[in-house]
Amino acid sequence: MTTPTANRPWRGVLVATALPLTDELAVDHDKFAEHCSWLVDNGCDGVVPNGSLGEYQVLTPEERAKVVETAVAAIGGARVMPGVAAYGSAESRRWAEQARDAGCASVMLLPPNAYRADERSVLAHYAEVAKAGVPIVAYNNPIDTKVDLVPELLAKLHGEGYIHAVKEFSGDVRRAYQLAELAPELDLLIGADDVLLELALAGAKGWVAGYPNALPAASVELYHSAVDGDLATAKKLYEQLHPLLRWDSKVEFVQAIKLSMDIVGRHGGPVRPPRVPLLPEQETAVRTATERVVAAGLA
Repeated sequence: MTTPTANRPWRGVLVATALPLTDELAVDHDKFAEHCSWLVDNGCDGVVPNGSLGEYQVLTPEERAKVVETAVAAIGGARVMPGVAAYGSAESRRWAEQARDAGCASVMLLPPNAYRADERSVLAHYAEVAKAGVPIVAYNNPIDTKVDLVPELLAKLHGEGYIHAVKEFSGDVRRAYQLAELAPELDLLIGADDVLLELALAGAKGWVAGYPNALPAASVELYHSAVDGDLATAKKLYEQLHPLLRWDSKVEFVQAIKLSMDIVGRHGGPVRPPRVPLLPEQETAVRTATERVVAAGLA
């Protein structure tokens, strides 16, 4: 079983937290604190605030800082790995310093995403943010950023001491094996819910997860059965949950996960523009899949 350690706090199930908003679209910090505590109480190892699922791009700097502080106050800094993505390296470094000063044990960092950065720019970006002195987990999301942290580049970043792990969202499971050959000490974290089983079998040490926001206990059971090699349990759960897990890789993942949260009795709530509500047929699909999981006793 892969569990967090003091020097590798990113291991295990870390939930990329959805951010509760009021009907007026203000951040509800009290509900967010309760949500972080609830996730840990239901078996998750920690949270990743200010990721894409947390709508960090549409938060004010004050809101973004308070989200980190709220999570740390709720569950302790060792369990909090904030996203520190920004257009500029200096800004990302400042967010890493803010996380460090708030007591966080690690941060998650996208490559430069204001333009299609080349390898030299990527290396310089991670070098600059590493100066904050807090361990960095790289986040490879070439679909959204148009910058692909391929295994060879990740191995370079790790060799320079800039990163300790990578959240891998490319969906290309083959990379896990190449990465293990090039950088065996670099921890691979599952980055997309709908390739969990495949990456767990390929040696993943953790999961930066979306759907545990709505289904923590079942998701944690799925993860641990997968990494422990209990394939009978893992495959059945994976098949039951996959109609929802695949929404984590869709454009509307924030809205879908928040809707599932609402259905199971959590506070998902609205999203901030430019995101818009799901189309009726999308809402029906998410609602049907969620209710099926609830009926199966997995909520």
